[in-house]
Amino acid sequence: MEEREKYSDFSTVEKQKNFLTAEEFPEGPYGSPRRDDEPVENKSTPWKKGQRHYSAFNYEFKSFHQNIPRRDPGAHPPHDDPRENEQFPYGQDEWMRGYPLS
Repeated sequence: MEEREKYSDFSTVEKQKNFLTAEEFPEGPYGSPRRDDEPVENKSTPWKKGQRHYSAFNYEFKSFHQNIPRRDPGAHPPHDDPRENEQFPYGQDEWMRGYPLS
């Protein structure tokens, strides 16, 4: 029986599939009367499992900022988990540790 090599995409490809960027002008060119009376849509295709929008108000690498309090007065806590020292790749949870993405 042949043993097949397990395949998974690079993390950049996974990010491109799962993280959606904001459009600069989602309603069309500035001043355009086109679709003037319709609400702006954030996404024109159905949502897939794992897809979400990027947030400009979040740390990209949360593990670099773990256990470091924010210095700005009145800032909310960074919501890190003090029991966790590892950030898993996109689409993987703790229970999937060691298993490749398929």
